[in-house]
Amino acid sequence: MIRVLLAEDSAILRDTLVSVLDLEDDLVVVADVATGDEILPAARLHLPDVAVLDIDLPGVDGLTAAGRLAVELPACGVLILTAYARPSNLRAALDARVSGFLAKDTSARRLIAAIRTVAEGGRVVDPDIAIAAIQARPSPLSARETEVLRLHAQGIDPRDIASTLFLSYGTVRNYLASATDKLGARNRTDAVNIAGRQGWL
Repeated sequence: MIRVLLAEDSAILRDTLVSVLDLEDDLVVVADVATGDEILPAARLHLPDVAVLDIDLPGVDGLTAAGRLAVELPACGVLILTAYARPSNLRAALDARVSGFLAKDTSARRLIAAIRTVAEGGRVVDPDIAIAAIQARPSPLSARETEVLRLHAQGIDPRDIASTLFLSYGTVRNYLASATDKLGARNRTDAVNIAGRQGWL
């Protein structure tokens, strides 16, 4: 029996997934949680074979939780489900040592097959996302420029970005200006749009 932990913040989607997975003779959902903060405690308690994690969760995000699971419970394979199937997310997921990466619009049959593959020690990556990742141009932005631009994209004021990252306000403005320049953007909003389309944020 494959023991599955499910993390999804949408209650209706989580309940649906639990119902679908529990219909399979060889799968049992031993825990389902709504936030990233609940993943590790639930995993320690229930010792799942596979954790199916939404990438975008309240509290700890799915990728961060995946990295922690890899350290604490290496026998638990991780399968990421995401509505944001960008190449940059795939690269981050692979860095977090996940075993699977699928878009949320995948079929139930494909998800079930992927869970079985991960439980057997295999890897599953959505082929369309994999091709996009291979074809994607490398980002011209530094890690800090990317971080600052990502926070700016979330609508955070530069002064608050400075406080969050323990930088001066002037340094944050310089990072935003250099990111805008490197991307050949007209302004910061254009820079966010360009970087977002390329999967660099």
